[in-house]
Amino acid sequence: MEYKIREIAEKDNKGVEELIRVCLIEFGANHEGTAWADPDLGRFFEIYNSEGNKYWVATDEFDRLIGGVGIGKLEELDGVCELQKMYCLSEARGTGLSHKLMEIALDYAKNYYNKCYLETLENMTAAQKFYEKYGFKRVYEPLVKTEHFACDVRYIKEL
Repeated sequence: MEYKIREIAEKDNKGVEELIRVCLIEFGANHEGTAWADPDLGRFFEIYNSEGNKYWVATDEFDRLIGGVGIGKLEELDGVCELQKMYCLSEARGTGLSHKLMEIALDYAKNYYNKCYLETLENMTAAQKFYEKYGFKRVYEPLVKTEHFACDVRYIKEL
């Protein structure tokens, strides 16, 4: 299957929110302390529309959203960004799409930051292996306090 990756458009806001919610339900993360309760979940175009902050979506041949990834500045830490809201529907996993999304996000991040941080859940073991393939190293304390207090696994990578 051929996927297209592009920067988020305003028309994508609702679709990205639905994509993320489907994935969170799949992993039992549909609760407070995760992206599920993020008040900005339906406002990605607005949030990721400034220098150093960007979100990309992946669509299938029917222009259906099947994945996405963002880079966002961590306001509290100079030179550090966060890999944010990286999700793919189950049918897109194992197709190489996640690798393309990650490469686009990290290439962008290198232009603005020297480190990339991320938070995930312990039960997302495939995602953890994926992050480690890209050189992310596990850290055992949060770098900053985020609203995602239920995320119990953290990684950082030098860019």
